Amino acid sequence: MPFDDEKQKKQLDDLHKEEEEQLVAVLAESKYKLPYIDLSRLGVDNEALRMISEKDARELKIAPFKLFGKNIFIAVRSPSDDLLAKLKDQMERENLIPTFYMVSLASLEKVWDRYNELSMAENSKIGGLDISGEVLRETAKDIQTIEDIKKLIDSTNEGNPIHKISRMLEIILAGAISIKASDIHIEPEQDRSRLRLRLDGVLHDVMFFEMSIYHLLNSRIKLLSGMKLTDKIAQDGRFSIMEEKEEISIRTSLIPGAYGESIVMRILDPKSIQVKLEDMGIDPFLFSIIEQEIAKPNGMILVTGPTGSGKTTTLYAFLRKIYSPEIKIITIEDPIEYHLGGITQTQTDNEKGYTFLEGLRSALRQDPDVVMIGEIRDSETAKIAIESALTGHMVFSTLHTNNAAGVIPRLIDLDANPKIMVSALSLSIAQRLVRKLCASCKVEKTPNEKEESTIKMIMGGIKEEGKNLSNYNINPDAPIKLFSPVGCEKCNKTGYKGRIGVFEAIKTDEAIEKIMPLNPSEREIKKVAKTQGILSMRQDGIVKILNGITSFEEVQSVVDLLEE
Repeated sequence: MPFDDEKQKKQLDDLHKEEEEQLVAVLAESKYKLPYIDLSRLGVDNEALRMISEKDARELKIAPFKLFGKNIFIAVRSPSDDLLAKLKDQMERENLIPTFYMVSLASLEKVWDRYNELSMAENSKIGGLDISGEVLRETAKDIQTIEDIKKLIDSTNEGNPIHKISRMLEIILAGAISIKASDIHIEPEQDRSRLRLRLDGVLHDVMFFEMSIYHLLNSRIKLLSGMKLTDKIAQDGRFSIMEEKEEISIRTSLIPGAYGESIVMRILDPKSIQVKLEDMGIDPFLFSIIEQEIAKPNGMILVTGPTGSGKTTTLYAFLRKIYSPEIKIITIEDPIEYHLGGITQTQTDNEKGYTFLEGLRSALRQDPDVVMIGEIRDSETAKIAIESALTGHMVFSTLHTNNAAGVIPRLIDLDANPKIMVSALSLSIAQRLVRKLCASCKVEKTPNEKEESTIKMIMGGIKEEGKNLSNYNINPDAPIKLFSPVGCEKCNKTGYKGRIGVFEAIKTDEAIEKIMPLNPSEREIKKVAKTQGILSMRQDGIVKILNGITSFEEVQSVVDLLEE
């Protein structure tokens, strides 16, 4: 069948490409003493392309792919001494310091293809294509609030349209990073386009602008992100900004809509994930249990919660807490969002068959002490993760369940053997994120009847389980006081600033071990776990409300306060 022939040809092509990459890597190290790089997965810096013409690049079989400050990175196919000396002289005349890498022909062709897009960009007069960290830093000095972003963008309305779009994108990026937004949304509507920023998990309107500006921004973002300019299809891309010594990655996603392509830029700022375990809002008693469990040489700790509930941040906090040069830590992620020093991080690639399952199998051949799996999605991954926990490895992962009690039934649904699970599963943690009230403007308020009855009921449950309310800075005899958001300059008039976790956990103790092989329901697991002294998620939420950390409405939006 033609389909089979085509498939076989593709497999052969892939194999030849792989063999070529391997050969170039060996030659680079053994013969030419140059670092090898595979450019197929790397973004190309358009400003670097301007330093060497397309004609010269193709004739000399070279490709400039990155420009950072005065450093230019150049890929070379056949690195003779004469060629390198000639390129070095040429770059030094431009006041640049070259670094050479050896690459395959496929890598060169990927860069050469970008010359077409570069000329298209110049033809459409989009202007400069780099995003300078220095310019963003200067711009950010004038931005404290969402309103400041709008004012600065409005001030770019005059003048040359080439510079206007360039400056506008700089303001949007600088503003988003400055006010700690996680995502930038640019959404075309019938006769205008909307700019929104996601701040502490909630989207906020910034402004509307004309469709003519949207089209220019769209082209510019595509170029920066390494996407095809002319295609109106769903595309993903990325680019990076150097912010002092930190690299901020911007992940771009485009999907076609009725009036144009919806653009979302996700900001992966390493500073935003560098949350210490101590600062995550974990109750001191649960914190002591987590600290004890993550330090063990083997076992499995699973973190659950919906998308965007901070599971990855928690797992990274675990890894940073236990990191030591004496242990080998490997992660399998989809995708790698943040780079951690001293830890081997690998990224899944389903097209090439490198799934979480294959990643885990490969990782276990690397003699790790700790393995982090981005998510357990299928039966095979669950079984191997459990076996790994039994054979002397510490395994961290995430699972999609609503609460900590749902972990055991979910693993049994994935065909995990409950008798083996008893020895493997150490701790199940569930979490949600709530916004913290702004300390500068929150105000005290008296609870209404519904709020008071809900709080009293949950406080009664805490006491019934033998937990002392005074351990949580709560006086059970004092009148109930709540706090509500107001909004000021410091919190972008939202009333909230930053987020904190609401947690619950179930430890695999003797009582849980006894019921695990009986395929227990969530209700049975919760009943047995009540004796562990760990707050449930709704109890933890109420404690944070009564301590003025967050509002009743915030906790109610992510945790069902009426049903245990």
